Amino acid sequence: MSKQFKLSAEQIRPLATGRGGAIASDRITVEGRQVGYMYRSPPNDRFDSGWAFLAGDEDDAYMDDADKHGIYDVNTIANYDPDIIPLLDAPPGSAFIRTESGLVPDPDGPPSE
Repeated sequence: MSKQFKLSAEQIRPLATGRGGAIASDRITVEGRQVGYMYRSPPNDRFDSGWAFLAGDEDDAYMDDADKHGIYDVNTIANYDPDIIPLLDAPPGSAFIRTESGLVPDPDGPPSE
């Protein structure tokens, strides 16, 4: 099954380049929703940013389906939601949740793995 992404390759601009890869759900890349929850784990290698970007309503069953998320360049996700850009230098262990005020630190921290 081929995904129909909300943004075409031609629409991706250099907003946050050189930051590596990240996990993002189809709620963002296919449905075009804003990032509602983002967290950073320690990177696995030099190509991994450690970031995961979710709309915030994905449950375990959704995330267990590998067809509903993928690995994307952080710059790609920044094009879907530029609100993430000021937060991208946060250290591993950081988590942010969207409120009426925008993306703010999540008082519960990142999910336990």
